[in-house]
Amino acid sequence: MNTLITFRDMELKDIKQVMTIEQASFAIPWTEEAFEKELTVNEYARYTVMAEDQKIIGYCGMWLILDESHITNIAVLPEYRGRKLGERLLGFVIEQARRQGAKTMTLEVRVSNEAAQGLYRKLGFLNGGIRKRYYTDNYEDALVMWVNL
Repeated sequence: MNTLITFRDMELKDIKQVMTIEQASFAIPWTEEAFEKELTVNEYARYTVMAEDQKIIGYCGMWLILDESHITNIAVLPEYRGRKLGERLLGFVIEQARRQGAKTMTLEVRVSNEAAQGLYRKLGFLNGGIRKRYYTDNYEDALVMWVNL
């Protein structure tokens, strides 16, 4: 069965559903307050949700500063993974960044997260360096990746 997947800007009313994805996806999840501040205070933040019907199944955050974009977070509900939905979501956000004048995009990913790195490489991201002990839960290094848009 093919269901319709839609993309739209995240709204404050979406935070509860986004928190379910966040908590299922990250060892140190963001708080509701962090998302509220991103949506209401941070002028550089752009957040996109991916929905199936009315259910939010993924989201992606991006900061857009001048002509540089930075992915802050991206996640898909565990039961929806493996269907190339993360690729569709990130592809949508990359196109949004391009339309808004971004010339580059960067992100950090755990050095152990080979699945995510594979997705990013598929979309043109290259290795840009290592941030030592970046993740505070276990002090794992982060691989910095970037792409020219």
